[in-house]
Amino acid sequence: MKVILLKNVEGLGERNEIKEVSGGYARNYLLAKNLARPASKEALADLEQMKATRTKEAAEELSQAQELAARLDGQEIEIKAKVSEGDKLYAAINKEKIAKELGARGFKVKKDQVGLETPIKTLGEHEVNISLDHGLEVKIKLLIQE
Repeated sequence: MKVILLKNVEGLGERNEIKEVSGGYARNYLLAKNLARPASKEALADLEQMKATRTKEAAEELSQAQELAARLDGQEIEIKAKVSEGDKLYAAINKEKIAKELGARGFKVKKDQVGLETPIKTLGEHEVNISLDHGLEVKIKLLIQE
């Protein structure tokens, strides 16, 4: 019996795969636990339509990520900070502050996309990597000033 998996099933396959299984296994386990549905003509058509929609959405997301990367790459962001004697910052510049500053300038970046291993604690120019969706990566310059 052919079934379309609704969820990942260990040892059988992943979601939205079409699998050939025994009738008893399909009826007593997969269908009973709502892990699969029979692969009827309508179900197969629905699956193909869903895959086409998902492909289109992925292409749109990639296009948006590429546009953001093109706009963001090479940007110089100036951040004002309070400084103590010896040019040490009172409050370190962390991922959240960088993401917030980018958001204020119209760039939708989450703090977990900011590639900063340790917070910045000194004045000057710093290079920061931003990891965007779809494996895109850009570099920006941060200018930390008083």
